[in-house]
Amino acid sequence: MEEGLEVLLPSRQLTNQEKARLLVPMFKALADENRMTLALLLAERPHTVKELQEATGMSQTLVSHHLAPLREQRLVNVEARGRSNVYSLCCEQLGAPVQWLATLAGMTELNPGCCGTGVDP
Repeated sequence: MEEGLEVLLPSRQLTNQEKARLLVPMFKALADENRMTLALLLAERPHTVKELQEATGMSQTLVSHHLAPLREQRLVNVEARGRSNVYSLCCEQLGAPVQWLATLAGMTELNPGCCGTGVDP
């Protein structure tokens, strides 16, 4: 297993059920438009809370509120730098899946037939 991913998943072989049990809380933390927006920004590079505020238009309180579940699931790291906190994704390998999810969202928006139309038959 990639070294950085050991933060997220143990190194021993897991069953699919064990993997799902570990991954579901992480996906729940990302299953919010504001938190996914923050994760996408952090996939580009580390940001201060102020930079995240400016990029999203959210208040400092709201940015901090949405970073909390990402911290709880260990999806982001925080480092104090002077009077600012700098947030980054927990590991470099997490950036690719987060960006892939954004690409998938764009594909389904442009081609609704790709993953279904959202209309029940």
